[in-house]
Amino acid sequence: MSWHLGRLAGFDLETTSPDPETARIVTACVVQCGGDHPTQHANWLSDVDGQEIPAAAAEIHGVTTERARAEGVDLRQVVDEVLTALTQVVLSGIPVVAMNARYDLTLLDREARRFGMTSLTDRAGAGLRVIDPYVLDKQSDRYRKGSRKLTALCEHYEVPLHGAHSADADAIAACRVAWRQGCWYAPLAAMSLDQLHAAQVGWAAEQAASLQEYFRRTDPAAVVEGAWPLIPAQEVRDVP
Repeated sequence: MSWHLGRLAGFDLETTSPDPETARIVTACVVQCGGDHPTQHANWLSDVDGQEIPAAAAEIHGVTTERARAEGVDLRQVVDEVLTALTQVVLSGIPVVAMNARYDLTLLDREARRFGMTSLTDRAGAGLRVIDPYVLDKQSDRYRKGSRKLTALCEHYEVPLHGAHSADADAIAACRVAWRQGCWYAPLAAMSLDQLHAAQVGWAAEQAASLQEYFRRTDPAAVVEGAWPLIPAQEVRDVP
């Protein structure tokens, strides 16, 4: 059976900023779907560890600092429970579907390390398999013009998206896009999960190198990260 016809686990975070090295988790979702079993959601709202949620971020996901502090649970607890949920998924042989996985998985890794927790990669060992609709789309339809954000991919792949920029809506939408990609592109569907994961490592690196080359036409110092599905921890910058 092809990977896209089995059980998938969508993972998404809504956060305080676009920088995965410094952003904090505001909301999180892990949703299991497909594989002829009922859909299961797990959702979290954190207190952001007492930090502020910038207005620009709140405008995107709708969670203000006041709401996070009033309704959110301790961020340490959120990180621990998300790590536990994803570890159970991975150890069950279910792939993690994450749109632009490099961001969400790197951010989760940094949060774990801030709190002195064992990271997902250390908990899951060599079994972590990730499906990234963003990487698959750029590889399978590389010359298509326009946005490749989740809302645009949902429109292109004819996937309904209700409540964009909420973690639960985005997580299930990413799974549906990945499923549709497996239906549309026979070469992807023909790969085993191990083959697909390994291929995405190479594709993501190639895509980043191409984008970096493009940016360097106007900014010779531009750097686009190529590591996937997350940026290794030893490359973390010193943050003041």
